[in-house]
Amino acid sequence: MAQGVGRPPSVSSSSPFAAIEEMMRARLGRDCLYVPSCRLGMYLALRHWVKPGGRVLMAPVNDDVIFFVVLAAGLKPVMAPVHHQDGSIDVAAIPDATWEGLSAVLTVNIYGNPDPMEALRSRCHLMGIPLIEDCAHAIGTTVGGKLVGTFGEASTFSLGKHLGARTGGILAVADPRTRRTLEAARDELLAPSSTVSELAYGIRPYLESAVRGLRLTSLAWAVVRMLGMEERGPEIRMPLRAAQLVEALNHAPALLPFNDWVKVDMHDYRMRPGPLRLRRTERMLAGLDPLLEEYRSGTAKLLASRWAIRRPGPVQPLFQVPLLVEDREGTRNLLHRNRIHTGYLYDPPLDVYAAAFTEHSRTPEAAEWFGKHAMPADPLKADKILKVLDRAGVAPAPPFTPRQRGGHPLSTGRKVRRPSSRTLTTEAFSPYPEAQDAAGPVPAQTPISGSPVQSGIPGSPGSSGFDEQSTMQLRAADLVLEDHTVQIRTPASPGPFPGEPRV
Repeated sequence: MAQGVGRPPSVSSSSPFAAIEEMMRARLGRDCLYVPSCRLGMYLALRHWVKPGGRVLMAPVNDDVIFFVVLAAGLKPVMAPVHHQDGSIDVAAIPDATWEGLSAVLTVNIYGNPDPMEALRSRCHLMGIPLIEDCAHAIGTTVGGKLVGTFGEASTFSLGKHLGARTGGILAVADPRTRRTLEAARDELLAPSSTVSELAYGIRPYLESAVRGLRLTSLAWAVVRMLGMEERGPEIRMPLRAAQLVEALNHAPALLPFNDWVKVDMHDYRMRPGPLRLRRTERMLAGLDPLLEEYRSGTAKLLASRWAIRRPGPVQPLFQVPLLVEDREGTRNLLHRNRIHTGYLYDPPLDVYAAAFTEHSRTPEAAEWFGKHAMPADPLKADKILKVLDRAGVAPAPPFTPRQRGGHPLSTGRKVRRPSSRTLTTEAFSPYPEAQDAAGPVPAQTPISGSPVQSGIPGSPGSSGFDEQSTMQLRAADLVLEDHTVQIRTPASPGPFPGEPRV
């Protein structure tokens, strides 16, 4: 286990999250804040370190939930080029024009394969912008002997991936002075604990084991989806719902207008955990290191196969190993027929999935190719997976060539305006009616750095002075994904972040 840097503990022992936070602090050498989910931790980090309206560089091979978290923070996703072997950010291929005007860089470390942290850290330092690390898949990954999650201003971890705790996350920060502010913001966004949800969490491991290991009936799937375990059905990406997304953008930055997207597959993503969740998570976290060795061993077996490309350096304990196969969907169905559950897929790339809401990568072919051919394999089931693939004679992916073309709007061969001369604009400052969700009553939203509720009705006393006609200028009927981008205009002077004034 990586050891801490010797700072005295900064977490109150009276906190119900203290034990988990201290275990992660000892591992990372950074102050750690417990959050109910990695996605909530990411929202807090983006709101704290990046001014609304900023441009955030991120990989198009990424979870769509995190994409919507970026939008909820009032930020513009900028798609980076990636390496075709593993989906990591290709720093050398990022043009200078993309770097200009960036407000932050968000890493993804897809499947546990690290992004080029040292190069990104150096560039962010030179530009004076924050580096924020998404380490949901990379709790044991290292770069140059240093743990991923210790390079940037902030990093988020999931305790539900490698651990299998199915709940909880960590927001780790480089500057301990920021912790109090982030803790206040977290507490204001937490939904009350639910006895029913806690009970469902208790039986969830047994139900999951049953539905993954047996032929699923429609009733079983209904139960799984009711518990928020699986909502995407046969699709890889969740439905975009552009019309509703446009409405939500008129209220960014704020989390609750984006709740329908952010809660997918995890309805309790901001629920205050009960004692059952915390005790199980503590117990699992205490056994993380032996578990990581099992992941590392399985990863080595999968990387030695003809379907994988091994990176230089030590073998990482990958959460999933991306096997590169010719027929990804056929291979996926083959594994499912053999009762092997496959992991997260990221196809199509985000700038194809949500073209109107991103700045597109200028070299999209590698992300297209990776998304089409990457078949995630669980290292803990390496022997069984390799046996099934060998027996079926699954073909490896064809060689990647930079000239390959797919369905990306910028690779269709026709001219696309970027940005469009008919760029659509939202201005986001009318109060949002808070809704009830599965986690229970939603408390009145506290202003978070420019949230619409803090400025009041546009044009009213105490508002930011925006004209009433500026609200909801964008209509869903105006959206043509290939020809338009959506620009988010935000207040010039965001209000205070909970806990202390924004500097």
